[in-house]
Amino acid sequence: MLVKLDHRIMIELEVYAAGVRDLNKILELDHQLEAVPGLRYKVDSNHDIVYLELDEPTITLREIRGIFSKLGLEPRFVGAIPPELRPRSKTQLLSA
Repeated sequence: MLVKLDHRIMIELEVYAAGVRDLNKILELDHQLEAVPGLRYKVDSNHDIVYLELDEPTITLREIRGIFSKLGLEPRFVGAIPPELRPRSKTQLLSA
């Protein structure tokens, strides 16, 4: 989801990851996510949800998935995926 604040755009993403309520997983996830510039996050350990916020796309969806997978968690993205986090296609549209 994109949220526009003043003249900034904030990118929000919710990730469901069963098992993230385990304290060791939270600590490992904290270690991995703190390395991503401009990323803020909150873990809802009661519901196995991680809320991510970015001011700009400094990480891709594939990289987020990789962080969770590395910890033995299977991320499921909740809601619409912001286009800024999708991998860029190397192909170009043909003009009509």
